[in-house]
Amino acid sequence: MKTATKNLEDDHVHVLKLTEVMVAVTRSENPDTDHISSIIDIIKNFADGLHHAKEETLFFPALALKGFSAQQGPVAVMLHEHVEGRNFVKGITENLELYKKGDKSAKAGMYQNMRGYAELLVNHIGKENNILFRMADKVLSENEQHELLSDFEKIEKNRSEGTMAADYIGRIKILASFYKV
Repeated sequence: MKTATKNLEDDHVHVLKLTEVMVAVTRSENPDTDHISSIIDIIKNFADGLHHAKEETLFFPALALKGFSAQQGPVAVMLHEHVEGRNFVKGITENLELYKKGDKSAKAGMYQNMRGYAELLVNHIGKENNILFRMADKVLSENEQHELLSDFEKIEKNRSEGTMAADYIGRIKILASFYKV
């Protein structure tokens, strides 16, 4: 049976591939700013805008109804790490803009934030997949999983053309192919 947790785990496969792309980009002597802009867009609109939206607006509140606190414990850690991830993306974005304006020293900050984001997300996803989602599978009924999954699918279907999950996944695959990851 397809579940809400499986839906989130499926997203993780693509986010992890994106982190591999990011690490590969940081090995480039001369970064492709268009690729980095695309990575930022994918993070903001897929990893954060779609995936984290499903977690923060639907999944975590459902867990709260089962006694999971947003102030302490695994959900609180995940929420904190979402904020950390957004801070890394802000750092990537700010350094990219400086780099595009000719400040070549901004490459170091851009790469540091890219590696930081990638490392954070690899660890974050490991905790979600192996701990939080397994806990959720134990406390959410089959019906609750189905309702969450249905709500996730509504979020995914209400996106405009060019911003569907499949669009971002396709872009990740193109970047992964380019960087051979």
